[in-house]
Amino acid sequence: MAPPRPDIPQPPASARSVHRTLPRSIWVLGVVSMFMDISSELVHSLLPIFMTTVLGASMLTIGVIEGVSAATAAVTKVFSGAISDFFRRRKFLVVLGYSLSALTKPVFPLAPTVEWVFGARFVDRIGKGIRGAPRDALVADIVPPRLWGAAYGLRQSLDSAGAFLGPLLAVLFMLWLAGDIKLVLWVAVVPALIAMLLTFTVHEPAPPEHPIGSKKRLTLAHATRLPLRFWLVVALGAVFILARFSEAFLILRAQDVGLAIAYVPAIMITMNVIYAGFAYPAGIAADRLSARALLLLGLGALIVADIVLAMALSSWAVFLGAACWGLHMALTQGLLSKLVADAAPAELRGTAFGIFNLVSGGALLLASIIAGALWSLFGAPATFIAGASFAAVAAAGLLLYRPATRTAVRRAGT
Repeated sequence: MAPPRPDIPQPPASARSVHRTLPRSIWVLGVVSMFMDISSELVHSLLPIFMTTVLGASMLTIGVIEGVSAATAAVTKVFSGAISDFFRRRKFLVVLGYSLSALTKPVFPLAPTVEWVFGARFVDRIGKGIRGAPRDALVADIVPPRLWGAAYGLRQSLDSAGAFLGPLLAVLFMLWLAGDIKLVLWVAVVPALIAMLLTFTVHEPAPPEHPIGSKKRLTLAHATRLPLRFWLVVALGAVFILARFSEAFLILRAQDVGLAIAYVPAIMITMNVIYAGFAYPAGIAADRLSARALLLLGLGALIVADIVLAMALSSWAVFLGAACWGLHMALTQGLLSKLVADAAPAELRGTAFGIFNLVSGGALLLASIIAGALWSLFGAPATFIAGASFAAVAAAGLLLYRPATRTAVRRAGT
């Protein structure tokens, strides 16, 4: 049988063949994300309760901490993404970022005040920022463009598997250890160290012959080479983030309707089970179907989630809202990464992911502060009604957005 000609578009591969085609390093990056999310989400599922019941933090304080932490990660991603483009070496920054986050985990159970928690979250998010853009760019470096949706979907799915295993472990250890939050927070140290060690086994492909680093220095002119299509994706992502504030408010909503503290992490389990289960199939679908249609479906799921959470009178309603929230994440997050990779030149891919995450982080800071302020002033329903309103605005804007068709492979070497 004659081999397929590179100049003739090939039919999309089946889900099974895609599963076999993805390189080992994509799986390793996914497993690394899974273990780090087990650690991080175990901490995050208990941290809002820890801050309010043990350290006496207000809702507005939690909103500020969550927002500043996310913004810190976003700002760091710009620099790490640009540096990875400059040297065309991404693995070192990935290893450094995961290592820094792992080393901050013991600080949470040791924290005597909210300021300690803020400091630990700040440094942890610096680690996330250092690894984020280079890792996302590395995914696109490793696999061909026709598999970008599947690759980002797989990494996001494994990441989300960790995100529900972390809260599950939090529930089990809270029951086993009779609600000793500080002791349970120590459990998070182990998976973080495993994730750090696994990053050393990722294979990084050889850089191209003429990297940006040969120009001696980075300049603002590099960012101006990013096309208009990329900036439209950035704007779209920012509106999405404004509609979806920190998941910490899901946890607080569960406590607000009377769910026992030991079972509050089950909210994050529910959200992330749905997220993990749908992210990989949604990624494969993103390689074949309309991006706009998938994003609209995701926004519809978020609107339903916010309405259910605003009207919730029992814990079961909060669980339903969290499930719809997870479906929204599955349909949109990997797809937005694919759109960034599609729109950015290969030599500026790290910079592109950094800018995208910077704008997203600024939007998350604003959204979390608004959510915390609305909760403090008007109660929980106002927070989620505002989220639904932003989501509706995003859906209206998306109807005017026309993503470019998947017509060409952007670089022969990618």
